[in-house]
Amino acid sequence: MQRLALALIPIASLAGAEGGWSQSAFANADGWTTWAARLEIAPRTYVDQVHSLGEAGSLAISGNSNAAACGGWEKRLPVEPGRSYRLVAHYRATSVPTEGLQVLARADWLRADGARAGQPDYAWQVTAAGEWKRVTMDAPAPDGAAAVKLQLFLQNAPQGTVWWDEISFRPIEPPGPRKVTVAAVNLRPQGTGSAEESVRRFLDLVDARVAPGADVILLPEGITIVGTGKSYAAVAETIPGPTTSRLAEMARKKSAYVVAGIYEREGVALYNTAVLLDRKGNVAGKYRKVYLPREEIEGGLTPGNEYPVFTTDFGRVGVMICWDIQYADPARALARRGAELLLVPIWGGNEVLGKARAIENRVFVASSGYNYPTYIMDPDGEILSVARENASLATATIDLNRRYVDAWLGDMRGRFMKELRVDVPANE
Repeated sequence: MQRLALALIPIASLAGAEGGWSQSAFANADGWTTWAARLEIAPRTYVDQVHSLGEAGSLAISGNSNAAACGGWEKRLPVEPGRSYRLVAHYRATSVPTEGLQVLARADWLRADGARAGQPDYAWQVTAAGEWKRVTMDAPAPDGAAAVKLQLFLQNAPQGTVWWDEISFRPIEPPGPRKVTVAAVNLRPQGTGSAEESVRRFLDLVDARVAPGADVILLPEGITIVGTGKSYAAVAETIPGPTTSRLAEMARKKSAYVVAGIYEREGVALYNTAVLLDRKGNVAGKYRKVYLPREEIEGGLTPGNEYPVFTTDFGRVGVMICWDIQYADPARALARRGAELLLVPIWGGNEVLGKARAIENRVFVASSGYNYPTYIMDPDGEILSVARENASLATATIDLNRRYVDAWLGDMRGRFMKELRVDVPANE
């Protein structure tokens, strides 16, 4: 077993250059040390000449038949405080049941005296590379940082092995702002008598009040039924259909994405659906409400069964509808699949839970409701804009590239992605 490395390496002696550092084809572990919290839970670490991404040689970690095993490899490099860096590492794992939790690559920032500077940042974004996977992290070195420990770990996988190869750490230009303007509508039509009239009132308000430059226009749940006094079956329609055609015209006119809740008919099934139209008026996607309350089931609706994430020209969005906000898993699933902004057409619900969905998943949340506030909220749960009056708008410009960092806990989006216990069943 490799020894535990406890001694500090002088920062001045660390390898590294302006162009960054990279390593592959490991003939040995020169420059790397091993780490474990305690000797009795140290995994087996070794250089493997059989498994590699390119030329022979990779850094391997084995659980060593020890369910408590936690640790692996680390390497120190110099950094400049405030400068942005990108960590890229490739790994291949076997007999690791929950790779997202058990296979870790991260940057642990250090001051000149070796103490921690800020909190570690995880490489949590994963893409496939054949039989291997590529993990990446972009993050600025915190104030006071003089060095970084690149850490490659395996934890609590007794029969598992992970091989690491083609690892790099390079300075990058900091990402510029990624601004998105969201307009959420607060309108409750009354006494309309028809879906067509209810939709017309929404379109008229958007036409009059949404200024040029909006990227997303969010309408509430059930815009084809509110104020009509009709049943779900009476207003249900196909997608594409008459309402999506009218929404498409609005999307084209405003050059904005549009999300709105309608009732969808497919065969004999009726769904509570939110439709997404792109800036050109194309149906870019739809979401069928997964969590139906008792009243909607009794009204003849059928639940959806998936949480799609949609790629737009500004980022990735997810949609929830009303009762979905009462449960943790819809927002969690969307965030884990890469959604940065959750758009929520809603009739009514628990405001505290809406705030929790933003905070726990570190995403922006925009809502458009009747008996629920219409707002745009940031990942800290702070309301950026709210529309309190009927026939009004909540409008805010958000920055999807902004890092929301807790002074004590670090970047909670990365921690959420890497520390979430999806391996422990929540069902009976």
